[in-house]
Amino acid sequence: MIFVQFLLLALGFAMLIKGADWFVSGAAGIATRFGIPQIVIGLTIVAMGTSAPEAAVSISSSVGGSADITIGNIVGSNILNILIILGITATMVPIAVARGTIKVEIPFMVAITVVLLLLGLDGNITFVDALILLGLFAVYMIYLFRQAKRGKSVEEDLPEEHHRKPKSILGLIILTVIGVVVIIFGSQITVNSATEIARFFGASERFIGLTVVALGTSLPELFTSVTAAKKGNADIAIGNIVGSNIFNILFIVGISGLITTIPFASSFIIDTVISIGASVLLL
Repeated sequence: MIFVQFLLLALGFAMLIKGADWFVSGAAGIATRFGIPQIVIGLTIVAMGTSAPEAAVSISSSVGGSADITIGNIVGSNILNILIILGITATMVPIAVARGTIKVEIPFMVAITVVLLLLGLDGNITFVDALILLGLFAVYMIYLFRQAKRGKSVEEDLPEEHHRKPKSILGLIILTVIGVVVIIFGSQITVNSATEIARFFGASERFIGLTVVALGTSLPELFTSVTAAKKGNADIAIGNIVGSNIFNILFIVGISGLITTIPFASSFIIDTVISIGASVLLL
């Protein structure tokens, strides 16, 4: 039976990766068709699209009563995004970092990780805590749209497929919807199989969330960043990772916290401090 659970886990990861790919392609195509600025597409849709697996897994965990996976998944993914994914990408090609990223986005990522730690010191992420995180997410979105109004563009940072003029709005909508559906089902399979594997080996949900689930849900970021590096668009790596990490903490934990109170075990303090350290190291 445990072998079947590992197969289901692999299937879940595959669905998350492919679903995220379809979602990003469809949503970015729709946004481009309607003339939405490229910076908004790059720092929201692409970053959020690659974070869709984390969102689906964490929200499914909250609904399913396995909320312990939520913090482990998010914190673990953020650590992996910086240390492993950017590390692998940077071994292939030097990664250009924009001034705005250094002055605003990375420091903001450090700050919100500290906020997450402070909110979790009482042992839970409550409904009020979730509202605080979502409020900060709104501030971040306002910042992005103001950047867009200044006429800045990250079009050159987007993967080639996001530049193509869509042939059919209906086709893009269908692709986006299919991507979301695949992500949702993939997340359910992933959470269920990961939980069963954890129980079989006597491992805690925290451990499985920080390792197996975090790595699996970070695969879209890995593929996006490495592909961009190979195509000579290494700039997207930083934007993708920083945007995804911000989205992970503010939106995903925020939404999950609205659904149910999320346990923040004392052991997560060390994990979150490591995440802060990785963010400072990147800065």
